[in-house]
Amino acid sequence: MPASTKITTRAVNLRIRDDVRDLIDHAASTQSKTRSEFMIDAARRAAEDTLLDQTLIRVDPATYDRFVEILDRPPGEEGYARLMAAPRPWKD
Repeated sequence: MPASTKITTRAVNLRIRDDVRDLIDHAASTQSKTRSEFMIDAARRAAEDTLLDQTLIRVDPATYDRFVEILDRPPGEEGYARLMAAPRPWKD
Protein backbone atom coordinates (compact mmCIF):
# COMPACT_ATOMS: atom_id res chain seq x y z
CA MET A 1 0.00 0.00 0.00
CA PRO A 2 1.46 3.40 -0.95
CA ALA A 3 2.60 5.58 1.94
CA SER A 4 0.26 8.37 0.78
CA THR A 5 -2.86 6.22 1.25
CA LYS A 6 -4.48 6.80 4.62
CA ILE A 7 -7.02 4.31 5.98
CA THR A 8 -9.78 5.93 7.97
CA THR A 9 -12.01 3.99 10.34
CA ARG A 10 -15.20 5.10 12.03
CA ALA A 11 -17.19 3.69 14.92
CA VAL A 12 -20.52 1.97 14.39
CA ASN A 13 -22.65 1.51 17.49
CA LEU A 14 -25.10 -1.36 17.73
CA ARG A 15 -27.47 -2.45 20.45
CA ILE A 16 -28.00 -6.20 20.57
CA ARG A 17 -29.44 -8.64 23.06
CA ASP A 18 -26.99 -10.39 25.36
CA ASP A 19 -27.77 -13.81 23.89
CA VAL A 20 -27.02 -12.60 20.36
CA ARG A 21 -23.77 -10.98 21.50
CA ASP A 22 -22.78 -14.22 23.22
CA LEU A 23 -23.52 -16.18 20.05
CA ILE A 24 -21.42 -13.78 17.98
CA ASP A 25 -18.59 -13.95 20.50
CA HIS A 26 -18.64 -17.73 20.43
CA ALA A 27 -18.59 -17.82 16.62
CA ALA A 28 -15.82 -15.21 16.49
CA SER A 29 -13.68 -17.17 18.92
CA THR A 30 -13.93 -20.29 16.74
CA GLN A 31 -12.27 -18.27 13.98
CA SER A 32 -9.77 -16.58 16.31
CA LYS A 33 -11.33 -13.19 15.57
CA THR A 34 -12.52 -10.38 17.76
CA ARG A 35 -16.21 -9.60 17.90
CA SER A 36 -15.60 -6.51 15.75
CA GLU A 37 -13.57 -8.41 13.14
CA PHE A 38 -16.22 -11.12 12.94
CA MET A 39 -19.10 -8.66 12.62
CA ILE A 40 -17.31 -6.53 10.04
CA ASP A 41 -16.49 -9.61 7.93
CA ALA A 42 -20.08 -10.88 8.17
CA ALA A 43 -21.58 -7.49 7.35
CA ARG A 44 -19.20 -6.99 4.41
CA ARG A 45 -20.10 -10.41 2.96
CA ALA A 46 -23.81 -9.68 3.37
CA ALA A 47 -23.39 -6.29 1.68
CA GLU A 48 -21.45 -7.79 -1.24
CA ASP A 49 -24.05 -10.55 -1.69
CA THR A 50 -26.86 -8.01 -1.64
CA LEU A 51 -25.18 -5.85 -4.26
CA LEU A 52 -24.27 -8.82 -6.44
CA ASP A 53 -27.93 -9.88 -6.40
CA GLN A 54 -28.77 -6.45 -7.80
CA THR A 55 -26.38 -6.61 -10.73
CA LEU A 56 -27.87 -5.31 -13.96
CA ILE A 57 -26.77 -6.98 -17.16
CA ARG A 58 -27.40 -5.05 -20.34
CA VAL A 59 -27.58 -6.79 -23.68
CA ASP A 60 -28.68 -5.83 -27.16
CA PRO A 61 -32.25 -6.74 -28.25
CA ALA A 62 -31.14 -9.74 -30.33
CA THR A 63 -29.23 -11.28 -27.41
CA TYR A 64 -32.19 -10.71 -25.08
CA ASP A 65 -34.60 -12.31 -27.57
CA ARG A 66 -32.30 -15.35 -27.83
CA PHE A 67 -32.11 -15.58 -24.03
CA VAL A 68 -35.93 -15.51 -23.70
CA GLU A 69 -36.25 -18.08 -26.48
CA ILE A 70 -33.96 -20.47 -24.59
CA LEU A 71 -35.88 -19.93 -21.34
CA ASP A 72 -39.20 -20.55 -23.06
CA ARG A 73 -38.03 -23.78 -24.67
CA PRO A 74 -39.26 -26.77 -22.66
CA PRO A 75 -36.47 -29.01 -21.43
CA GLY A 76 -36.35 -32.35 -23.16
CA GLU A 77 -32.90 -33.76 -22.80
CA GLU A 78 -32.23 -37.18 -21.25
CA GLY A 79 -30.69 -35.59 -18.15
CA TYR A 80 -33.87 -33.64 -17.46
CA ALA A 81 -36.03 -36.76 -17.73
CA ARG A 82 -33.70 -38.58 -15.32
CA LEU A 83 -33.84 -35.65 -12.89
CA MET A 84 -37.63 -35.57 -12.96
CA ALA A 85 -37.79 -39.35 -12.40
CA ALA A 86 -35.45 -39.25 -9.37
CA PRO A 87 -36.99 -40.01 -5.96
CA ARG A 88 -38.05 -36.96 -4.01
CA PRO A 89 -36.84 -37.22 -0.39
CA TRP A 90 -39.54 -34.82 0.85
CA LYS A 91 -42.29 -37.17 -0.38
CA ASP A 92 -43.09 -40.31 1.59
